[in-house]
Amino acid sequence: MPHSEGLISAYLDAFLEVNKVINLTRITDYEQANLLHVEDSLAALGELEAAPEGLYGDLGSGGGFPGVPLALASGRQAVLVDSVKKKMRAVEGILAELGVDEQITTYDGRIEDLAAAQPGSFAVLTARALSSLPALLELASPLLQMGGHLICYKAQVPDDELASARYAGGQVGMKLISSRELRLSDGETKRTILVYQKVSEAHLKLPRRIGMAQKHPLVG
Repeated sequence: MPHSEGLISAYLDAFLEVNKVINLTRITDYEQANLLHVEDSLAALGELEAAPEGLYGDLGSGGGFPGVPLALASGRQAVLVDSVKKKMRAVEGILAELGVDEQITTYDGRIEDLAAAQPGSFAVLTARALSSLPALLELASPLLQMGGHLICYKAQVPDDELASARYAGGQVGMKLISSRELRLSDGETKRTILVYQKVSEAHLKLPRRIGMAQKHPLVG
C-alpha cells in the first residue's frame, strides 16, 4: 500500500494539473479533491478486495475515479470505461506518465457496446454517481461473469429506488448482497456502498439498445 499511496497522490497531482486545461472536475482545491475523489474512491476498497478475482471495470469513470485509486491500491488489472473521449485521452496520458498504463487501460465508448463486445469478461465493476440503481444493474449484468460483483457508490438511496432495484435485479440476474453507510473524514459527506452479485442469467436479451437502461429502466 505505501507504494500505491505515492502513485495515487502523483495521479491526483497530475489530474489537477491537466484539469487546468481540460475540464475533468469542478473541484480545483487539492484538499477537497483528495477528500471527494481519492478518499471517497478508496471507501469501497474493502468491497473490491472481497470481490472475485479477475478483471475490474469502472463504469462512467470520467477523470479516473474511483477506478484509478482502487486499481492502484488493490493491484488489480483494470479498465476505465467512459464515452467522453477527451477525458479518456487525458487520463491515458497521466497513466502513461506514471508508468501504470499496462495495469490500467481505458475504453472510450458506451457501456452497452463494451458489453456486446466483451460479455461476461469482468469479475467486479464500480459505478460512482453514474445513474439510478435499476439502470446500473442492467448495464452491469451482461459485463459480469457469473458470481461477479457490482459496487455502487451513492450519496443516499431512497426506498423507492431500492424497491425498483429489487425488481430490476430480478429481471437481470442481480441480487443485493451488502449495504454499508459511512461518512468521509470531513464528518459531513455521507456515502452508501451497495454491492450486487450476478446470481443468474437475465430474463431478457442484454444489452438493450444504447440509452434504454436510463430512458426506460426496468422498474416493474
